[in-house]
Amino acid sequence: MVKKSKLAKETSANETVSNNLRSQLRFSSETGEIWLHEHRMLLVHADSHAKLRRELIESLGISRARGMIMRIGYATGINDCELTHINRNWTNDHESFMAGPLLFTLEGNAKTSIPKLEINRKMGKFYVEALLENSWESQAYLRHYGESTEGVCWYLHGYSSGYCSAFMGKPILCKEIKCFAAGGKHCYLVGKPVEEWDDSSDYSLMMNQESIAEQLIGLQNEVVHLRSAISEKKMPSYVVGNSPAFLAAYDLLMQAVDSQITVLLLGETGVGKEVFARTLHEKGARCKESFIAINCAAIPHDLVESELFGVEKGAFTGALASRPGRFERANGGTLFLDEVGDLPLSAQAKLLRVLQEGEVERLGGTKTHKVNVRLVTATNIDLRQLVENGKFRSDLYYRLNALQIHIPPLRERKLDILILAKTFLKKFSDVNGKKLRGFSDKAKLVLLAYQWPGNIRELQNVVERGVMLAPNGTHISIHHMFPSYSSEFSELALNAKGGLSDSQKESGKDFCEAILSGRITLEQANTLLAEAAVEKASGNLSAAARMLGLTRPQLAYRLEHRPENAVMKFSSRKPKTRAS
Repeated sequence: MVKKSKLAKETSANETVSNNLRSQLRFSSETGEIWLHEHRMLLVHADSHAKLRRELIESLGISRARGMIMRIGYATGINDCELTHINRNWTNDHESFMAGPLLFTLEGNAKTSIPKLEINRKMGKFYVEALLENSWESQAYLRHYGESTEGVCWYLHGYSSGYCSAFMGKPILCKEIKCFAAGGKHCYLVGKPVEEWDDSSDYSLMMNQESIAEQLIGLQNEVVHLRSAISEKKMPSYVVGNSPAFLAAYDLLMQAVDSQITVLLLGETGVGKEVFARTLHEKGARCKESFIAINCAAIPHDLVESELFGVEKGAFTGALASRPGRFERANGGTLFLDEVGDLPLSAQAKLLRVLQEGEVERLGGTKTHKVNVRLVTATNIDLRQLVENGKFRSDLYYRLNALQIHIPPLRERKLDILILAKTFLKKFSDVNGKKLRGFSDKAKLVLLAYQWPGNIRELQNVVERGVMLAPNGTHISIHHMFPSYSSEFSELALNAKGGLSDSQKESGKDFCEAILSGRITLEQANTLLAEAAVEKASGNLSAAARMLGLTRPQLAYRLEHRPENAVMKFSSRKPKTRAS
């Protein structure tokens, strides 16, 4: 109970500080200024900052760019400490300190929480741990360079050190010990006095004001080194990915390129198993010969054998001519059997013989044909379970399972989602003759948050829909890709007085204002609500009626007797109605 009470007090104090900061934020459309208390602020694009950061890295090299960004963050942290502690009557050091992390969150840098904080300003003792989610720096680095081997939130590093140093009145160094861009689930920071760190060189770097001329020394060598480091991970244009799980699978595939080992590709539907199979073929010695792919699940069981092994004329009704099967057509090259677990047992027995003897016998024939084929198979189901259930031959399973490669689902490849989306955006923009400016920032966040049950194939379809619906010359928004999307989070919107308030409440006020001002009648408003409920319920009148607190006959009556000219001036979109 004591812990819960303490937590409740801290939460309440944080909310008080947060509300205090929000109340100081004002937008003035008349003067074109944004104010936080008496300090002028700027609302800037995160993408513009990311491009500036990238230009600094590629112009100055990573080490010098890191130092410059850290110094900018350090100066900003000092300014924010001064800003948040002018005329403030904080009850304790903890509440006073929390103004900084809350302002850092409000500024959009990252969602910041403080799991551990120890402060004694009189004795000069200080220790802090901070958890940061959705860091714009780590997201920007991942988009431009892929995963890092160390922390890349340099602005955060400098900001926190500057804020804590100003707060304590003594040098405090904060270090990022975990980073989202380096494979962490989030960014994590630890801060303590400089003298308590074994290595405090970063603090000296924040204090060191190097001239641009000095920073340009050795520039050419660093740029060459950076570009060579990036090119080491370069893959064929049709293979896209930079996440550790994907790269591990790809590296394993590359080890099989120069051998003739039979490869079994495992993964959910839509993860790119055929892309891996084609890569294995095109990178290997058989690249000049045929690559033949067949989906075993798409062929009726009574036709599988003729498709794989060929058929002689007259073998069955309708066999009017002899024709080779997929094995013969792939002779010298690669045969890819997708969904191999769906092969009937009779075809499995013949497939095993082909693999053992290297020859096929056409259906209805007596002559054997020698084949030299590299076999690559794939499945999205557990073959071992099929073996236990007697639906797949164990000897064939061991033959196919010489090298097993698991391709991770897209939900486990968060680093690759935006890279793939950008690739599909370019592809479909060219196909549709459109010039789009990319994805909106919120659309990117939704792409990263979605679980992608259909994997890459689903992502491709979603981006294609977005390209088709987005007007030329604009960004693709959330609703272009996910028409039924609705956010669970309330957001702060600019109200008429220049302050911030709940955007959903503002929308409700706008709706009420539309009725009270006569732009729409009350009867039209009722119709709008009824149609919206029916649309949300996918045409189910009973469910829609429950949403509105009505009976089904009452809702049906309202829909049947709605005004013929119920044009909603409040909304430019005319709601659709579906019958149950």
